[in-house]
Amino acid sequence: MDVLDLPGVDLVSDAQTFLQSLPDGSVDSIYSEHFLEHVPNAYALVAESSRVLKAGGQFRAVIPHFSNPWFYSDPTHSTHFGLYTFAYWVESHPFSRGVPHYSTPLPFHVESANHIFKSNRPFLLRHALKKTLGSWVNTSRWTQEFYEEHLTWIMPCYEIDYRLTRL
Repeated sequence: MDVLDLPGVDLVSDAQTFLQSLPDGSVDSIYSEHFLEHVPNAYALVAESSRVLKAGGQFRAVIPHFSNPWFYSDPTHSTHFGLYTFAYWVESHPFSRGVPHYSTPLPFHVESANHIFKSNRPFLLRHALKKTLGSWVNTSRWTQEFYEEHLTWIMPCYEIDYRLTRL
């Protein structure tokens, strides 16, 4: 699905309109990659996703991390994402820091949010260093939180992989 009729696109539509056409609890899983950061109201799209997902359904989103140096280069990016972003939107999460809800919490539990570190292929040493850092960062919630608070601008993260379960 895409808003543009490009090769490989089966359905031309915007995601919000498409989700609104589906009945409640009719979807097993939703997956998006490098998409949610482009949505003007990401909370509304995630809310609509919670409506159409079955109880126990999976919502997965791979999104550029706010420290990604290329994130700010793309003028179509409208929402920044970090470790705690979904914690502001959902009913439950595994993180230690409490955050406020500025709207009705969505019926999701954040199962995981993993930092993904990458580098372009010509930079194999840098790629290996980033993979090693990623292995350490994702060993625990503490290391993830330490990374976000103290190290993001020293060694930026490429993306974050969120996995949520519909309550």
